[in-house]
Amino acid sequence: MTTTPRERVLTGDTPTGRLHLGHYVGSIENRLRLQEEYECYFLLANMHAFTTRSDKPDDIRADTIEIVKDWLACGIDPERSCVVLQTEVPAIAELTWYFSMLIAFNRVMRNPTLKTEIDAKGLGDHYSFGFPLYAVGQCADILAFRPVHVPVGEDQVAHIEMCREVARKFNHLYCGVDQHTLDEEHHTAGGVFPIPAALVGKVGRLVGTDGKQKMSKSLNNAIFLSDTPKEVKKKINAMYPGQSRNPDEPGIVEINPVFDYADIFIKDTAMVEELKDRYRRGDNLGDGHVKAPVIEAINELLDPIRARRAQYEGKDGNDMVIDIIRAGTKRANAVAEDTLARAKEAMRLGFGDRATFLG
Repeated sequence: MTTTPRERVLTGDTPTGRLHLGHYVGSIENRLRLQEEYECYFLLANMHAFTTRSDKPDDIRADTIEIVKDWLACGIDPERSCVVLQTEVPAIAELTWYFSMLIAFNRVMRNPTLKTEIDAKGLGDHYSFGFPLYAVGQCADILAFRPVHVPVGEDQVAHIEMCREVARKFNHLYCGVDQHTLDEEHHTAGGVFPIPAALVGKVGRLVGTDGKQKMSKSLNNAIFLSDTPKEVKKKINAMYPGQSRNPDEPGIVEINPVFDYADIFIKDTAMVEELKDRYRRGDNLGDGHVKAPVIEAINELLDPIRARRAQYEGKDGNDMVIDIIRAGTKRANAVAEDTLARAKEAMRLGFGDRATFLG
């Protein structure tokens, strides 16, 4: 009996530190669901980390290991999903070079996500050439595995759209796929690459504990997946509710970020609606009364994550993680090399596989 190959999913994270609740609701929840029915590849984009932290290789290495611990703690199963180290997949770097010929520099610089990062990180015009190149590299990260879906946060959708443009152009230029072919028909029409679709999590953008900006480590407004119950309580209690009021005065739910958290993390929707109603009426309901069940709900979510992470915190924890990275990357390379061979054949560069020239 034969089985139908599962469609592929690719997503990942740049190792810039521990993962937080924004990552969880924006993408990781989707990954957990998708690994049940898709062939999943989760990429550690450590090469991209060098675009802004090339002077901190030790930090990048440590952050790479910490992110895998977060993935495993959340429930990513390395037996079902490949954990992939970007720098050990040579096909990605080579595809980046080819794809850079298919997209104009001005188009890369118009990418709104890239522009936002330049502003947020205060780079001005003092960024390396590699910084905008990483936007093209993301196209290679994705297309190397020929996925149909890419789970991302809302802020990454622009990157996925550029990837889709590259895939369409490659298929048209080198595979003869008609420009008017529907995206979902590119592969069956002879294209090397399917046109991947972005899958945004249930929360496209989670506001940070400052109540204003998107949750981010660099803005010091994040609740990390590895935070203790005490740290979660402290951070939520410090959140500004968007207004100053007495408990017996009407409040404005819509400007209070604590209610955003209530909607996202509290499972009892009837209780959330009751809290909103009482808050709007000024029914002796202070902000602390709203924060308390939010804290409880977040800690309920994080408790099993903390427990699973603990097994990787011992003296052999890092070695266990590195073994998982090596095994997953070996499996992933077989797929990426196959993609590269197909792409080079389409580009009339197929003079033999790597073994032909290395042996």
